[in-house]
Amino acid sequence: MHNKLTTIEEAVAGIRDGMTVMIGGFGVPGTPFTLIEELVRQGPKHLTVIKNDANELGMGIDHLLNAGLIDRLIASHIGLNPRAVEEMNAGRLLVEFNAQGILAERIRAAGAGVLGIVTDIGVGTMLENAKSLIEMDGKIVLIETALKADYALIHAGQADPFGNLRFAATARNFSPLMAMAAETTIVEVEEIVELGALAPDDIHTPGPFVQKIVPLSVISEAYNVVQRA
Repeated sequence: MHNKLTTIEEAVAGIRDGMTVMIGGFGVPGTPFTLIEELVRQGPKHLTVIKNDANELGMGIDHLLNAGLIDRLIASHIGLNPRAVEEMNAGRLLVEFNAQGILAERIRAAGAGVLGIVTDIGVGTMLENAKSLIEMDGKIVLIETALKADYALIHAGQADPFGNLRFAATARNFSPLMAMAAETTIVEVEEIVELGALAPDDIHTPGPFVQKIVPLSVISEAYNVVQRA
């Protein structure tokens, strides 16, 4: 099978100005901090970012905000990051809020090849702004379009060289959905195991949904070499 291991520089290099990028994570767990740092270093601008949250000051998404790389953020909440709130209130960052379950379902819909979903969640609130309303079964419901992306950046606990992934605990919440909904999925991995080492029932994301794998152990060793020099 195709070996998808690559360097972090090459993995992120395809992300260009104006692209849509999904970023996994549920707060800290599952956020691909190393891939985000490389994205900041390479500096593509005017990004639309889809993530459950905006992390906190000094970590994750905050580095992208501080570098001025995000034009639009689609999330369920940003309240833990005062920079995100300030940028939104100043009109420098467009934020689209979604109920957390709806955000997950919109991403899932894209991965399943569905154009959207209908729901009564958010009807009569600010969440219905600029969205289509229809009547179904005697109720007014919202049409929520599917969310897809050019790239997904995710963090996994284990992967084999083909890209079969296993996540730890809440790191699993959004990442498998995002891997299915993006054209290209890049994963940073804590541990690379041999092909066949992951039992089928332990695989949370199958390899066909993953295009590039960055082993964190290689990055760590390179950093140590630089420090020793």
